[in-house]
Amino acid sequence: MKLAEAFSNSLRAATFRLDSDDLGFPMTVQPVLELARHAGIEGQVLGPDDGEYDQRRRVWNGLFDRRPAVIVRAASSTDVQRAVTLAADAEVPLAIRGGGHSFPGHSTCDDGVLLDLSRIAAVDVDIAEGTARVGGGALLGDVDAATMPFDVVVPAGVVSHTGAGGLTLGGGMGWNSRRYGLTIDNLLAVDLALADGSLLTVDEASEPELFWAIRGGGGNFGVVTSFQFRTRPLPFGMASTSFYSTEQAESVLSSYADRTAGTPRELSTGFMLSRDTLRMKAVWYGPEDQTDSALEPFAQLGGVAPNETVRSTFWELQRASDLALPWGRRYYAKGGFLPAIDPPAIEWLVQSVNRAPNLDCDVYVIQLGGAVADVEEDATAYTGRSASFYWVVNGVWDHPDDDERCLSWGRHTAEGLSKLSLAGNYINEQSDVSQEATRKAYGDRTYERLVSVKRRFDPTNLFRLNQNIRP
Repeated sequence: MKLAEAFSNSLRAATFRLDSDDLGFPMTVQPVLELARHAGIEGQVLGPDDGEYDQRRRVWNGLFDRRPAVIVRAASSTDVQRAVTLAADAEVPLAIRGGGHSFPGHSTCDDGVLLDLSRIAAVDVDIAEGTARVGGGALLGDVDAATMPFDVVVPAGVVSHTGAGGLTLGGGMGWNSRRYGLTIDNLLAVDLALADGSLLTVDEASEPELFWAIRGGGGNFGVVTSFQFRTRPLPFGMASTSFYSTEQAESVLSSYADRTAGTPRELSTGFMLSRDTLRMKAVWYGPEDQTDSALEPFAQLGGVAPNETVRSTFWELQRASDLALPWGRRYYAKGGFLPAIDPPAIEWLVQSVNRAPNLDCDVYVIQLGGAVADVEEDATAYTGRSASFYWVVNGVWDHPDDDERCLSWGRHTAEGLSKLSLAGNYINEQSDVSQEATRKAYGDRTYERLVSVKRRFDPTNLFRLNQNIRP
């Protein structure tokens, strides 16, 4: 008998006493909690009355304060299978949390099962094979810490407390994407817990269509308990960050746009613009003796001397944004792909940040191209290979009283940039969720192909707390 079937039968046979007068929380919570406690889960099972519950239900985005019926802190892939089967059998929401960084709050839920993968976070590097096996709950900082001693890297994102799983399934872009491609371009295989409770190893040879779908299709098809990545050499990496005032932004960005044309893939650039500061970054992944000649053209732009320029190593760069994006603040994000940093885009960027409700709201732009564009558009479910730049509007604030004005600023700024952008979108950094937005992010052709995979592997849409592909 399959594990899923056996476990499902055990759930249906479970008996326990319910006393509605003594529960102290909604009636829907207690049956799910009791089922979880009888499910043979080796990891930690937490309910609303347990001491760690309030700590463990928290997610990164302070906009969301939800109360799951049960938190399962899985200790193994078998625990993951059992938690998936529990949610399916009880017909309650299932939220998957790796790093807990979901902008729209999909890392948690009310009255359902919160599957916490943080205990499945081991990272094993095989130098001989040039691979790294990464647990489904690992953070980007865990991956960097494991690969750094060997001078190799798994190309990934820019905030170290982001979950590697969620970032990868959406695509995964960062400062070395131009040299080594997106995170999904370096993915070799995954172990995936499916909606029926089974565990499947997925790669190009065994399940090519599912492997296509998980590379950009998000968490729509199952729970990844383990990733296998190709590692890339990184013997040297140096970043230069120059700080300008926002008043200088128009001339600096115009000069920046001219200098990015024809840059080698060993050089990655980008900027962050807020109401008081323009931070220009250039990152070199080439020969050490060419560092100065590669970085200096981006250290002084538009004939304007920066207020300050600092250099940092790659490993320092990977943590540079951590303090600005801590747990518990309130976040809104929306992104898109630009063909160029042209005068209309610069004008809208400057106007928008000057209207920002606080100094922490900003727009971040990173250069793409290079190895990202080497991969055919339809080779993965990710959309945006042809873009030259990716932008994301970041609303960041602390108090609920500021929700309306910060959300309004974020949406208005993103609306203007979207009019200048290419079709398609990067699903990892989209706070506004709707069926129309998801279809537009992928485009009709990719979306319908994803629907076909979804129908096969998750026909009941158990994995729906994401940028959802409806079966």
